[in-house]
Amino acid sequence: MAVAAANNIALSQRMILGVPVADPGWASAFEFASEAACSPAGQVRIAFLNANNANLMMEDAEYQEVLRRQVVFPDGHGVDIASYVFHGDMFPANLNGTDFVPGLLTYIERPLRVAMIGARPEVLARAAENLGQHAPWHEFLPISHGFFDRSRSGEILAAVRACRADILIVAMGSPMQEKWVDAHVGAQDARLVITVGALFDFVAHAIPRAPKLVRRLRLEWLYRLFLEPKRLWRRYIVGNPLFLFHVARHKLSGKARKSVGKASLGARKY
Repeated sequence: MAVAAANNIALSQRMILGVPVADPGWASAFEFASEAACSPAGQVRIAFLNANNANLMMEDAEYQEVLRRQVVFPDGHGVDIASYVFHGDMFPANLNGTDFVPGLLTYIERPLRVAMIGARPEVLARAAENLGQHAPWHEFLPISHGFFDRSRSGEILAAVRACRADILIVAMGSPMQEKWVDAHVGAQDARLVITVGALFDFVAHAIPRAPKLVRRLRLEWLYRLFLEPKRLWRRYIVGNPLFLFHVARHKLSGKARKSVGKASLGARKY
């Protein structure tokens, strides 16, 4: 199955609960996204699949279809478990957006313009400032907070086009961010579009990251639950067993497939 747009780089994929999920290591993922961002034409849209938004897509067929039209990277221990159940091994890398995006910006040495949409206004501004300190050769452009009236989508994207963005980062939470990108963002807006959930909150230090050891063990969800139990208990205490139920039911149904071909740059123009 081919997705995305720009040249001939391809990533293998594994089917997870009906959605193709790419399975590169860090180096291949960075190369794939870098080539997309620097391409003169086409567009690649990168999303991330974790246990929480997998639960959402199992109840929302439209959201599942949206994810199928994007290049999806694995995020967290839950999808590792699913990969082991369906395919016999875990993903090579935990390509969560909170680590992937700053790493990608460091990896890309060519100066680029990075448009940013999402979070609260003060968080967005602080995130742009901190990313500018992280990778000062890029230009970070805070276009809009994430709570704008959706009827203004055309106006917001006109601002993205006016700044001639190479990369557009959208942080509005799932499934809203992926659906919004699918419905409104076109190839004229940016070569690479990444939907990143709470990235801006982490970059702005509005939410603390888990210690490195916890992240290495892919247990950042447990750390976040400890910090915000009232807000996140349903996502994790209820959501994690629900995700495992979906995985078990999918496995027993015989729907799991071993592979779905390649996700490649150059195959789709948006």
